[in-house]
Amino acid sequence: MNLHEYQAKEFLREHGVPIPPGQVAVTAREAGQIARTFGHPVVVKAQVLTGGRGKAGGVKLAATPAEAETVAEQILGMNIRGHIVRRVLVTEAVDIARELYLGAIVDRTSGTVTFMASAEGGIEIEEVARTMPEKILRRAVDPYLGFADFQGNELGFGLGLEWSQVRSFTRIARALYETLDQYDATLLEINPLAITPSGELVGLDAKMVIDDNALFRHKELEALRDVEEEDPIERRAREEGITYVKLDGTIGCVVNGAGLAMATMDVIKLYGGEPANFLDIGGGARAERVMVALELILSDPKVRAVLFNIFGGITRCDEVARGIVGALQSLGEVARRVPIVVRLAGVNEAEGREILRAAHLIAVSSMSEAAKAAVAAAQGNATEVVR
Repeated sequence: MNLHEYQAKEFLREHGVPIPPGQVAVTAREAGQIARTFGHPVVVKAQVLTGGRGKAGGVKLAATPAEAETVAEQILGMNIRGHIVRRVLVTEAVDIARELYLGAIVDRTSGTVTFMASAEGGIEIEEVARTMPEKILRRAVDPYLGFADFQGNELGFGLGLEWSQVRSFTRIARALYETLDQYDATLLEINPLAITPSGELVGLDAKMVIDDNALFRHKELEALRDVEEEDPIERRAREEGITYVKLDGTIGCVVNGAGLAMATMDVIKLYGGEPANFLDIGGGARAERVMVALELILSDPKVRAVLFNIFGGITRCDEVARGIVGALQSLGEVARRVPIVVRLAGVNEAEGREILRAAHLIAVSSMSEAAKAAVAAAQGNATEVVR
């Protein structure tokens, strides 16, 4: 679950990170009124769950309340990378002498929380990693020992900070770690972490991602979810308890098991296709869930073919087949426009094939054969294994 900047900043402020005061406005007039209470120049920032706001014109400086109202009117309603701006953060402007980056992420490879710091603040960390990887300093935090001050000191000195600034930097890094740990975040970053002309460190922007799997421990965080910012297909999938991530390809994937789903996407790419999604219906999925999964995939207008890749262990192949047939019957013409390739292997495989055969559908047993057929279908080439 992604949080907006103003939400992430509030969590950091509660843990002692110096954050300039700010308030959220949903109208231009409200933005002007907030700026008037500050009595200083302000920055009006679009609140959308995507990067690149500054380049898109979603972050503007305003010297007066009237100017804050004017720029807020310009920003509200903007489309930034497919996200409509519905609110802005009006925050006090800060003089900046230098910009740093500080972030922490759950690194599943090492099994640690890994800190990243860079003197190239104000730039998306992905861009820094691509063009200047040597500019990123990293320190892994042992989950049993937690964050240690010497790790913050090493990062601070590595960034070329003075000793007084290193102490402040370490306190901020510790607060970052405590916030991430308390709320089960998978990513928390401050970018930029600004140094003012007087040498003070101030967090000017923040990004925070909460692990959905941990929300049962944080019922209060669910209210922070901005459903208007979420992809409608992903929102429906979450409500149905289906693991779904939308991608940019044309081949919809319905798979049982995360590992098999990753392998399926790899094989699709191997044969020249692009997966349209990651979708795991999970173990023991019934026909009803299969129907919902197919409805979700077909609601994506980019999908030109669908590949079912089912290995029947806990999940029964005949249940999947019934779900496919039921979905085709309920969706009607919408489903008939998209070729479907089905690979069944495992428990009740023969029964599943018979159900598909009775519905004039053809299944294959090889994952390679299924992937080749799905790629061909997405490219508009006829094959004998596609409806």
